[in-house]
Amino acid sequence: MRRRNRIPPAPLPQREGVDPVRVRLPVEGAWGTVREHLVERLAAGAGVIDGMLDAGLIVGADGRPVAADAAYVPGMFVWFHRELPDEVRVPFELDVVYRDEHIVVADKPHFLATTPRGSHVAETALARLRRKLGIESLTAAHRLDRLTAGLVLFTVRAEERGAYQSLFRDRLVRKEYEAVAPYRESLALPRTVRSRIVKERGVLAARELPGEPNAVTLVELLEHRDGRARYRLLPRTGQTHQLRVHMNALGVPILGDPLYPVVTGPVPAGDFRRPLQLLARVLEFTDPVTGHGHSFVSGRTLGAWSSYENWADQ
Repeated sequence: MRRRNRIPPAPLPQREGVDPVRVRLPVEGAWGTVREHLVERLAAGAGVIDGMLDAGLIVGADGRPVAADAAYVPGMFVWFHRELPDEVRVPFELDVVYRDEHIVVADKPHFLATTPRGSHVAETALARLRRKLGIESLTAAHRLDRLTAGLVLFTVRAEERGAYQSLFRDRLVRKEYEAVAPYRESLALPRTVRSRIVKERGVLAARELPGEPNAVTLVELLEHRDGRARYRLLPRTGQTHQLRVHMNALGVPILGDPLYPVVTGPVPAGDFRRPLQLLARVLEFTDPVTGHGHSFVSGRTLGAWSSYENWADQ
């Protein structure tokens, strides 16, 4: 049985709360140099890679720059910092609701991604918290969609990360969401929605397909007025866009949703109007390290319920 290479610590510091990119050279391959592999793999163009190598921006495990003609070594690791995109700052605060030596729980605003991905890198909850709290080892134990607000759990120590991530994998976390959507008198609630949801890479919206259900959500009606309702959503599983897909399937798509029932055009950067009316309200679990029971409640409100006119007029 082939043993996997142990990943050495990053030789480069974080930049703006963002980790350097780590690349492991494949064990099998016909590349003669590190440069040849990076040019092919990163699709950044030979000129970009050559410029980074010449400037000493790509380093090995010892922190020394990789030479432009360095021989290809199977299993070798190299690191570099990506060029940070020109991001528009999300103009909403990220609140810390709890912090101890093991975890940090943050109350994320709408429009702020949880972790770096695509064009959202430094303007993410993880990068902001690392800068704010000075905890370089901070990592997200789970994720919320960029458009969803509410509670997110982060871990402080790398060696404890797996224990907290397993809580979500093993469905040992009670998650309660709140949503504002149209009110349908004919919709009998509460009810449990079960379906098979598939999210394909590169496709914005997920789909429900025939087959064994992999997504389960309990939907409850809390109150209604003026044709709108406030719903409590209790997911039993964690498929991508699960709550949004299930509410749409019930005929009550969540207000402000740009994907369900219809995928709208891309929103310009800096457009923070009419946020998706979905909030991760409650997070409850037994701490796998300390054994303490935790129960956290978001302090945020959904604008389409508290002040619909202001939300709709944005």
